[in-house]
Amino acid sequence: MKRIASLVLAALVLGAPASAQMSSDVHFQQGNYGTMVSGTITGDEYFDYKLGANAGQKMFVELTVSDTNGTGTAYFNILPPGSNDVAIYNASINGNSTTIDLPESGDYTIRVYLMGNDRDAGKTVGYNVDLSIQ
Repeated sequence: MKRIASLVLAALVLGAPASAQMSSDVHFQQGNYGTMVSGTITGDEYFDYKLGANAGQKMFVELTVSDTNGTGTAYFNILPPGSNDVAIYNASINGNSTTIDLPESGDYTIRVYLMGNDRDAGKTVGYNVDLSIQ
């Protein structure tokens, strides 16, 4: 019985998806209302950029691919304060550039991720994200 339990546990661990999640706080230099962040993601990885904003402000986000060994299918979602996965903007549906009115104050997350063959085949995509809040 102990051996069966060990085999089941090993199968669960080995069968679980191995997706990495990375995060960084975004801060604007004094006197600036925007910045550019850059990075790379591979396969199932995603990168969360977190920044504080107030209700009624406008957030601008534009993602461009800088380099890829695939097709460059990178996108972003904007998640409101307190959300782990429910987005108020989805670039894979609405495009990789937006300006939105922020509905509440708090920390917003811009999640950069891959889709399609780039994700499934473990391709690497370099990107730049232009961010501003006014």
